[in-house]
Amino acid sequence: MAEIIWTEPALQELDAIAEYIALDNPAAASNLVKAIFDKIERLASFPKSGRIPPELPDSVYREIVVPPCRIFYREDEQRVFVLFVMREERQLRAFMLEHS
Repeated sequence: MAEIIWTEPALQELDAIAEYIALDNPAAASNLVKAIFDKIERLASFPKSGRIPPELPDSVYREIVVPPCRIFYREDEQRVFVLFVMREERQLRAFMLEHS
């Protein structure tokens, strides 16, 4: 079973997305965060279950989609690193350039 490790940028971005949603609907924000953590916890047993992002076909990164979010991670034999979270409608390349 792999250990799940959340990076600080991933947690901060998830928090920002949840705060924005909570302005209009606190219950939806809470449900989104719970759904994301539930999906990520499954990676402990099934780390290859996420898809390879279409924009990064030859990369070591994988993603889980929980609308309206994409959660990017990479895994090794014993750990899953949750690297970043972004809203689905954002362009991945622009998002990565913004955060590098």
